[in-house]
Amino acid sequence: MIPPAKLPVARRSLLRASCHLALLAGTGAPALAAPRRHGGGRSAPGTPDLFIGTGGDGHTFPGASLPFGMVQVSPDTDTARWDTCSGYHHGDASLLGFSHTHLSGTGIGDMLDVLVVPARGALRLDPGPLDKPEQGYRLRYAREDARPGYYRVALENGVTSELTATLRTGIQRHAYPAGEGHLLIDLSHLVQDSSDFPPLIDAAALESLDDGTLVGTRRLWRWAKGRQIYFAMQFSRAPARIDFFADDNAPCPPGTRAITGKRLKAVAWFPDAGTAPIVVRTGISAVDVAGARANLATEAAHFDFDAYAKAAQAAWDAELARITVKGGTAAQQTIMATAQYHAALGPTLLSDVDGRTIGLDRQVHTLAQGEAAYSAYSLWDTYRAFHPLQTLIRPAHAATMMADLIRQTQQSPYGPPVWPLQGVETGCMIGWHAVPVMAEGMAKGIPADYAAAWPGIRRRALDFTTPTQDNSLGIPLYDQLGYVPADLLFESVSRTLEYSYDDYAAAKIARAAGAVQDAAHLEKRSGNWRNVFDASVGFARPRLSDGSWTSPYDPVQLGHSSKWRDYTESNGWQATFLNQHDVPGLMAAMGGEAGFEAKLDALFAAPSTLPKGAPPDISGMLGQYAHGNEPSHHVAYLYAWCGAHWKTQAMVRRLLTTMYTDKPDGIIGNDDCGQMSAWFILSALGFYPVDPVSAVYVLGSPLFDEARVSVGAGKELVIEARGQGPDKPYYGKVEWNGQPLDRCWLHHAELIAGGTLVFHMQAEPDKRFASAPAGRPQAAS
Repeated sequence: MIPPAKLPVARRSLLRASCHLALLAGTGAPALAAPRRHGGGRSAPGTPDLFIGTGGDGHTFPGASLPFGMVQVSPDTDTARWDTCSGYHHGDASLLGFSHTHLSGTGIGDMLDVLVVPARGALRLDPGPLDKPEQGYRLRYAREDARPGYYRVALENGVTSELTATLRTGIQRHAYPAGEGHLLIDLSHLVQDSSDFPPLIDAAALESLDDGTLVGTRRLWRWAKGRQIYFAMQFSRAPARIDFFADDNAPCPPGTRAITGKRLKAVAWFPDAGTAPIVVRTGISAVDVAGARANLATEAAHFDFDAYAKAAQAAWDAELARITVKGGTAAQQTIMATAQYHAALGPTLLSDVDGRTIGLDRQVHTLAQGEAAYSAYSLWDTYRAFHPLQTLIRPAHAATMMADLIRQTQQSPYGPPVWPLQGVETGCMIGWHAVPVMAEGMAKGIPADYAAAWPGIRRRALDFTTPTQDNSLGIPLYDQLGYVPADLLFESVSRTLEYSYDDYAAAKIARAAGAVQDAAHLEKRSGNWRNVFDASVGFARPRLSDGSWTSPYDPVQLGHSSKWRDYTESNGWQATFLNQHDVPGLMAAMGGEAGFEAKLDALFAAPSTLPKGAPPDISGMLGQYAHGNEPSHHVAYLYAWCGAHWKTQAMVRRLLTTMYTDKPDGIIGNDDCGQMSAWFILSALGFYPVDPVSAVYVLGSPLFDEARVSVGAGKELVIEARGQGPDKPYYGKVEWNGQPLDRCWLHHAELIAGGTLVFHMQAEPDKRFASAPAGRPQAAS
């Protein structure tokens, strides 16, 4: 077995390979026609199409996983493009093989651990280029099929490969044609980027154990710097031999049983590969090889692939049954089911079957029975709709995640998690948005020890000696000046706005923990958004350290100079409305209801132009509204605050029907770990949490004739849209449990208790609905 102590501790430089292994041409298999894939309306209505989001900029993957599972075993088509942050992009003509870990919908790539390549013929140890797969081990492919928990593809070398999974193991079945075959296990396979600095892998090891198990590990410095993964792999029948290849593809002597290095590979040879399918079962762990072996032994004790696939399907059937819909078009039903699928892939399990896990302090922790740890919390994105969705349809799972976030807040040297990945805090994006998630859970009565998180939250928000990463730069200046100055820090406007929201959320937890003075300070500081709002121009604007505004100002621009951007993946138009906790204050700053409504109208009507060099994340443009990125997601609902709720109804329906399709490029931007999908789910049901911490949902425009939502404890929420039609986005009459509802919002406590919400849809707006102050969301506080 491979003891972690034998691996080098320090990151070391790595010389690029200077020698090449001679490759023999040809596999003897016939070439395939252009790949035929699902996606684009081929799945049955009401069932997920896993290829939605794999094209365009969705960055999803089509492979097999269980809900919130540790393993995502899926095909990889490329590793060097932004398009392939997930390892896969629809339309790529060849694939590299099948790896066991993937990120869903992110704008940065990582993972792709333990690549398995089912090969025949001459041994090829390098992948070769995407467009010339014959120069390496890449393979053209066709006839892809994917459903939740299962994937199948035909490879040009005659192999048919199938994938399924348990929570912590990946199961592969490879059916070879008659004759020999081999499996390449490539530990050098990983996401690459032009900004990376070598070595991306500084320590790796492989070993063949006496019982035939292949075990290994590697430590990576890609996005999550220093994360380590371990695996244990077993084959349904013993290979004739396993050959090992060290750095630079250097072959190890015959009989070698273990190697260490950086970029390692192993090849399992099967002279009789075609006699029966080869099943490969692989357990992984972030703790150690023993954890990977225990995960494998516990969850994958046999080689019956069909039994695993059947169990995976049953697990997904149960998850997808939490929301059922009737009506709408066939495409809309498919989009809804796929969104539900994508909103249940992560955060991904990190703790092993024995409860051990890696904390953000990089130490091994053992959890109490019933607890679980998770990775890949994309909190800058997911606090907005993904986590509110979980509190509604999975309250028990939400409680498990709340406990996990509290633990991670206690463990991390930086305080509340930001973008934790495999036990490493990446510090990606801005703010510390685990705090709104926890404050929301507290407001909604999700059981957890929220006061236990307060010391870690306080360190981040109020102790300026706490270590910082990019996400939390400038807090002392923000505290002293009341804003982050644009001449001293990048993305200063967005920082001020988002730090204000985190302060608002943190103050709630501080009061619950009895820290009254700190709560008062944070409550006051949550108003710092005002200090970057320039009433003379009506926009959130960069401000310099001397108190002056940058000039000239154009809300379409991303920054006041070429030095850096003043906004995070947005511009002045979008950032101006990035105020979820004090909409009345923002409305007052814009001159009142009429000015606020006019500014919203102008946002959606402005030319959809962006400056040169704008990040691709700013997508899905409707005027200057950008649905493809999260800062805009709540904005269509803001009309409710100024008494023009009928405009919210119209705009939400427009976004539902134009920003999502059932094609591979059917997600208008990165799905961002389910946030884009969660927006669709909640909005299609008919409501959305503009401010999740308030535990209030603002009504929108339901898309389906009927939706049934399991809200836990055996209770059901039924939503009916009577008289529904594509030309009927409006309503003037709403009933809640048989009684007229004269307001445009509902509290979480109402929804979670179950009941029936009825919308009476119509083609013309009823401008009176929720126009009086008592019917607006501000009346909920």
